This record gives sequence, C-alpha cells and structure tokens, in this order.
Amino acid sequence: MGTVPAAEAGRGIRHAKPEYCSLCREFPCERYQNMDEFDSFISHRNRKKDLKKRDKIGTEEYQREQQEKLAILNWLLQNYNDGRKKSFFCLAVNLLELQDVRAVKQQIIQDDEINRRPIKEKASRVKKLLEDKANEQQIVLKLRKKKRDAG
Repeated sequence: MGTVPAAEAGRGIRHAKPEYCSLCREFPCERYQNMDEFDSFISHRNRKKDLKKRDKIGTEEYQREQQEKLAILNWLLQNYNDGRKKSFFCLAVNLLELQDVRAVKQQIIQDDEINRRPIKEKASRVKKLLEDKANEQQIVLKLRKKKRDAG
C-alpha cells in the first residue's frame, strides 16, 4: 500500500489511501461511522451502500448505471420540470434503484394522458409516480437535515 504522507498522518489516517475507501481493509472506519445520517444539499443516504455496490458489480458497471440514471434525470428535467421539481427529481433518481427509475420512466412513456397535460399537471403526475415507487420501497424522498443545537 505504500507510506502515508506526513500531512495525512497528522489528520489521523493510519494507512495508505486505496483508490476507493471501500477497498480499504478498515472500511468503514470512524470517518464513515455516521456518514449517512444527515444530508447536505444532496442525499447522503446511499453512500455506503453505493460503495459496496460498486465493489460488487465493478467500477465500469456501476458507472454505466450512474450514467443511465443521469440520462433519465435529464429526460425528466427536460420534459416534466415545471420549474419547481428539479430538487425532487434529483433526490428521487439518486435514492431509487435503477430498475425502479426505469419502471417509472416506462409508466410515463406509456401513459399518453400525461403528455397531453399542461406542464404543471405533468410535473405533478410524474412526482406522484416517483413517490409511489419510493413508498413501495419504503424510501422517504426528503432530505434529512441535521437538527440545530438549541443554544
């Protein structure tokens, strides 16, 4: 693995850095103990799960999945964003599994009624489809904010 640079040793890192943290024999270390508990402007809920998934299926396949999710997200934003759904669509695509995102896209494509509606109604209907899929998987499509101290 090599030696640890002095600057890193000063930050408490006891081992050389592998290419991905999940490849380290100490993963998950204390650095990742609570990594999924709270979100910032994006969801952090799947970080550990995603690292393990990438290890299981390989980096190339994982990247292909992420690219497909990105393409579906762009499609949603181009066709069903009423100016208020960008964050929601990003969160849904991030938290749902690829097969679930694909299934929702298929529902949208097959539902001729959706595409005949004004954009606000389209956006609302697509949001509902994503929420329904998330509910099936017991996934909450909301960011988890860290509670502020009362002091």
